[in-house]
Amino acid sequence: MPFAKPFDAAQIEAFLIAIGIGLLIGLERERVASARAGVRTFGLVALLGAIAGMLGEHFASVVPFALGMAIVGAMIIAAYLRHPDPVDPGTTSVAALLVCYCLGVAVWLGHAMIAVMLSVATTILLYFKTELRGIATRLEAKEWVSIFQFSILSLVILPILPDETFDPYDALNPRQVWWMVVLISGLSLTGYATLRLVGTRYGAAFVGIAGGLASSTATTLIYARSSRLNPHPAPMAALVIVLANLVMIVRVAVIAAVVAPGLLPDLLIVIVPALLVGVASLLWYWRAQTVSDTLLPETRNPTELRAAIGFGIAYAAVLFISAWLSEIAGTQGIYVLALVSGLTDVDAIAVSSMRLFSLGKLPLDGAVIAVGLAMIANLAFKTSVAVVVGGRPLGVRILGGMVAVAGGLACGIGWHALSAGSL
Repeated sequence: MPFAKPFDAAQIEAFLIAIGIGLLIGLERERVASARAGVRTFGLVALLGAIAGMLGEHFASVVPFALGMAIVGAMIIAAYLRHPDPVDPGTTSVAALLVCYCLGVAVWLGHAMIAVMLSVATTILLYFKTELRGIATRLEAKEWVSIFQFSILSLVILPILPDETFDPYDALNPRQVWWMVVLISGLSLTGYATLRLVGTRYGAAFVGIAGGLASSTATTLIYARSSRLNPHPAPMAALVIVLANLVMIVRVAVIAAVVAPGLLPDLLIVIVPALLVGVASLLWYWRAQTVSDTLLPETRNPTELRAAIGFGIAYAAVLFISAWLSEIAGTQGIYVLALVSGLTDVDAIAVSSMRLFSLGKLPLDGAVIAVGLAMIANLAFKTSVAVVVGGRPLGVRILGGMVAVAGGLACGIGWHALSAGSL
């Protein structure tokens, strides 16, 4: 008999997931009075998508999908034409309904997990309409330029670069070098955009976090100068500077998770002690803070082509020198380079060490220690800058926290070296 096919639980599950996706998106649309489609319509449209996927698979044809898409689109457009709203033209609901239909098709085709994730993302975009519009209206010309520049760095330049090495050490890969430029610029842009959009609204702690993402060096310098000009906010300046440099350490861990995930567990042995003592010192700085006025650090746009090329050249140079030193002097040469180059820029040497580890040119313990030494050198340099530029009042306050963080890194390096048998 033609209807005697066995019961398939996976198919029923696909239909239920599709309906659930539709109900989730439709529930959000119920909040909008002008919407011509609500929770039931979205649920049925997602189910229709799953049925269209099933029929298309059965007949090995794209016609059921295309026909269903046309019907859904025509239906919702006709609903808005019949009952127009002078305030809401309905384009968002039309787009959301078509997305919902496609997600139903995707569920049937075996992409349930990604479909559910996309349904959540769709619902979030729909719900936060006012907040997203507010962000867009607050963006100035230079923020839009930053977004466009980052798009060029990541979507235009990166794909056209050759994916092969050109140096005798097989370390310099143009696409990989530029991928690191995109990664570092993206992290810096996150902090930069946060500072520009939110500013000092949430106080010193927020500025310290965002400033650490954008540029801990610039944040340290700006607040040191502010403390020199007005000694009263020294506790607040110390809090921001120490917090920004703690975020720098967390930032290195995030980069390791992306660039060399195998390095991260051992790197955490070095980082965690520094974070623990750093957080303890932050509590003291927080209690000593008496001034609420917070200065917004003026950081350089990290996606400027000149800045991106500058970092790319610096990273490529450090990577090449690291590979060369690894060949002729082993890990000891890398350690010296880490201490020297880490003084002014921890990103280049940290990413270079992670890259050499991924290529098998630097052992695990050597890469971890090199990154740790670079962070210690960077902390020492910025502490010196803060003391020289900010004067004795800031120096007295900042020294304990920065030395504690550097000491935590040193203890972590020693513990890792002992456990790895490097000492």
